[in-house]
Amino acid sequence: MKQNKYDDVQFFAAYQQMPRSLKGLEAAGEWHVLQSLLPDLRDKRVLDLGCGYGWHCRYAREHHARSVVGVDLSENMLQKARELTDDSAITYIRIPIEDIVFLPEEFDVVISSLAFHYIESFADICRKVHRYLPPGGDFIFSVEHPIFTSRQEQSWHMDEAGNRLHWPVDHYQAEGIRQTAFLTDNVVKYHRTISTYFNDLIEAGFAVQAVKEPLPPEEWMSDPLMADEARRPMFLIVSARKENALAK
Repeated sequence: MKQNKYDDVQFFAAYQQMPRSLKGLEAAGEWHVLQSLLPDLRDKRVLDLGCGYGWHCRYAREHHARSVVGVDLSENMLQKARELTDDSAITYIRIPIEDIVFLPEEFDVVISSLAFHYIESFADICRKVHRYLPPGGDFIFSVEHPIFTSRQEQSWHMDEAGNRLHWPVDHYQAEGIRQTAFLTDNVVKYHRTISTYFNDLIEAGFAVQAVKEPLPPEEWMSDPLMADEARRPMFLIVSARKENALAK
């Protein structure tokens, strides 16, 4: 199922008001960790899956990537990306991530930020990305943490006064669709376990280089709502590298 909520008027209006939409990468609480895992991008050919406004595409070019291709399903997202981009070395393509078709070893680095929990088969994406990278190529991505996506109700358990008591985890082993709420109702996500993320990578021929469950930047932690992020992981960030073996 390829849901395109970002072209829904109500959803996109809400998304445009998020800090990361208004201020870019520095307003994304996980960016400082994702950034630390990126390889040297100089002269690299970069693919960004689920590029959104193109923040990571422009970052790659600012760090001397040779070329960048950004892929997204949403025309609203890509229209904004094109408005913010003045660089002929960046190409934006409107296509579902699941449908991408590129040449073998066409890219040196593939990145993705908070997109794969909207994709039904992570294994299929791993096999494709493996094919598009040369041996030694890097695959770095972030997703919502499986502890976060396990329940339909992706929210804190509150007391009567509205205090956050704990983050419930249930149905963790039951992978598949979650009909949940994010900015609006009826948002489709796909829950999978941590082991599935890693095994899909390994079976495709990747070697896992690093795994992070980031906290927000330290300077944000004085905000009580941000401090609660230390009580459960919201994001999972993985760096993997293509080994010489071909994907199955």
